[in-house]
Amino acid sequence: MASATPQRDSYDVVIVGGAIMGSAVAWFLTDLGFDGRILVVDRDLSFERTATATSTSCIRQQFSTELNVRISQFGADFITNLRGFMGGDTRVPHLGIRSFGYLYLADNDAFAADLRARAAVQVEAGAETRLLTPAQIAQAYPFYALHDIVSGSINTRNEGYFDSMAVFEWLRRQARERGGEFIESEVVGMQVSGGRVRSVTLASGDRVACGQVVNASGPRAAPTAAMAGLALPVEPRKRYSWIFKAAQPFDRDLPLTIDPSGLHVRENGGGTYQAGGHFDDDPAVGFDDFEMDHSLWEDRVWPLLAARIPQFESIRLTHDWVGHYEMNTFDHNAVLGPHPEVENFHFINGFSGHGLQQAPAMGRGLAELLCFGDYRALDLSEFHYARLLHGAAQVEKAVI
Repeated sequence: MASATPQRDSYDVVIVGGAIMGSAVAWFLTDLGFDGRILVVDRDLSFERTATATSTSCIRQQFSTELNVRISQFGADFITNLRGFMGGDTRVPHLGIRSFGYLYLADNDAFAADLRARAAVQVEAGAETRLLTPAQIAQAYPFYALHDIVSGSINTRNEGYFDSMAVFEWLRRQARERGGEFIESEVVGMQVSGGRVRSVTLASGDRVACGQVVNASGPRAAPTAAMAGLALPVEPRKRYSWIFKAAQPFDRDLPLTIDPSGLHVRENGGGTYQAGGHFDDDPAVGFDDFEMDHSLWEDRVWPLLAARIPQFESIRLTHDWVGHYEMNTFDHNAVLGPHPEVENFHFINGFSGHGLQQAPAMGRGLAELLCFGDYRALDLSEFHYARLLHGAAQVEKAVI
């Protein structure tokens, strides 16, 4: 049974949240030679309801900013060379990416122009994005109904499904084996004075002194920041997922298809497919609200699937679930690094649906800041909290 009590009363780094972001920070700290004491606190070490566990488990290069493209490029390198990054540990599996690609479909000239602009950014950064006409889409994927589509874009290199839970498991496992301490508890308060968090209080009543604090709380990031007197525009948003079996599976992989309706659907394997998305209003929800709206499948999802892919007229839903995005309502991009006034409080929050694939680069970057005081591999300073104070949005348009 997981311990709810820390072994010590003082740590150099306290990480609030142990899902993939918190575990990535902990692992990269140990990998960079950090010799301090690390405590990771999570309210549920089964991680069953985390954004990590309920995600689509895919990675893409098709972002609208160069930095986000490069972040995913490192993510792809980390995934496909996981054993090498983890010191050749023979227990670590060899992973790959099932690169069926993301296929964006544009149904108007304005969105087509946006896809062209994004593709130029992606290709300049080294991605292999291709713009497609409707005829080219039909030739490669003849099962789509394309009467309303004017353009598309796809990249089939390092873009698709990967075993995210294996990556998460080994980040967490090696971090623990290297001395990082993980406990099942909850941070319920922080003591701040002189521009620093001096200690955190756990649900058990234990008070733990800290050198640095990392907010890796996923959709709960705003309440964690509020404990230090800080505002953070991150809130939980519901995202629905459905797995279904097709009576007539395709003879090729189905790309992760982003329909103009807001629905997306992808290959899942064995004649099954995964759809997801949200519709109409997208309000903030309660942190524990994972209730499924069962009417969505019959009323919205199945009709949209069959309209875009007529072969999906005959399908059978096998299971479904609800997860949460940690939505940064300011600009749909990460908030990373220290707060300018509470200098030892660090953010790794607000990924708005693309956190899983960004965890390696973001975990490495924050670990570099904590170890060395600056970035060594990739300058991530445009994600710093200061942009929120100055209204300097770094908008990511490619949010699914």
